[in-house]
Amino acid sequence: QVQLVESGGGLVQPGGSLRLSCVARGFTLEYYAIGWFRQAPGKEREGVSCISSSDVGEYYSDSLGRFTVSRDNANTTAFLQMNSLKPEDTAVYYCAVGRRPCEPDTRGWGLWGQGTQVTVSS
Repeated sequence: QVQLVESGGGLVQPGGSLRLSCVARGFTLEYYAIGWFRQAPGKEREGVSCISSSDVGEYYSDSLGRFTVSRDNANTTAFLQMNSLKPEDTAVYYCAVGRRPCEPDTRGWGLWGQGTQVTVSS
């Protein structure tokens, strides 16, 4: 069974950091773009970042300069390092994979993880 499993979420104070992980089970991430998305209560899911199959990172929303996307050399895990977190970053964060270019569009991704909650609050 193929699946994506996110972890690393939690409660953090404003200005703090978290590192999210997205583990691929039953397949490898090689040749896939990996997108990171988030959905806050009452809002639509939005793109946050993406790493292409050629390891080029893209950043959306206001993540540029604060977030860093990467993947491990074994192509089993993708990461989203989040620094300088703000209360408005509070959301459920999802990873998704697809054989496609990086785009912040939520459509066209073949597999999604279950999400991990990130709460930024003092």
